[in-house]
Amino acid sequence: MARIVVFGPHPDDQEIGMGGTVALLASQDHDVLLCDLTDGCPTPVGDRPTRLREAAAAAAALSTPGRVIPRVLLDLPNRRLEHTLAARHAVAGVIRAHRADVIFAPHPKDAHPDHLAATRIIEDARFDAKLTGVTMPLPSGVGGDGSAPVHPKWLFYYYCSHLRRVPDPTFLIDVTAHHGAKLASLTAYRSQFIDNPKNREVLEWIEAQDRFLGSRIGARYAEGFWTNEPLGLTGLGSVAGLGA
Repeated sequence: MARIVVFGPHPDDQEIGMGGTVALLASQDHDVLLCDLTDGCPTPVGDRPTRLREAAAAAAALSTPGRVIPRVLLDLPNRRLEHTLAARHAVAGVIRAHRADVIFAPHPKDAHPDHLAATRIIEDARFDAKLTGVTMPLPSGVGGDGSAPVHPKWLFYYYCSHLRRVPDPTFLIDVTAHHGAKLASLTAYRSQFIDNPKNREVLEWIEAQDRFLGSRIGARYAEGFWTNEPLGLTGLGSVAGLGA
């Protein structure tokens, strides 16, 4: 079992980029935590209580009966997210408290300033979390002791970009069995994708992208990820289309 933190600049970014993978990991009994850096407010449609309810419902949609996915909010400023030492240490506190083996962040190429800042914060927080002699804040809602240093073995990036670019993933994960849960998590954000007319077609774009990525590996749906470090395999048994 791996201990995993999926960070997002705003509620719904994780679901857009890797909701199917989150559901898959939970079904495999990995210990997954969703962490929102901001509450996403102000926003064109919806208010803070609405966004918080929707985020909780989305996490529930990705959970399984045996593995409920918790969600925490760092409450950093939306639309004004900055790469500061305080922000880095807030994220490092989550990494320490969850004893994360793996963390996920938005892809570093983006047009949204909050997304760009979030990724820089998360990258540096991964390093900060391993430093001795430094106390990190213990976030509310995360169990465990945040005092002991830890260094996640892996940092993977998912795609939730505001930049009009074609994803160039390092690897793809087959999420066919969990794509329904992903769609349920996205429609939980009614204020963002249903009540906001200009965003209604976003759900169609997401499904089309996941269908295309799935076609690249012989699956119905897949999600793409990028890594800046070599991905280690213990064999070819886990490669799609090959047996053990």
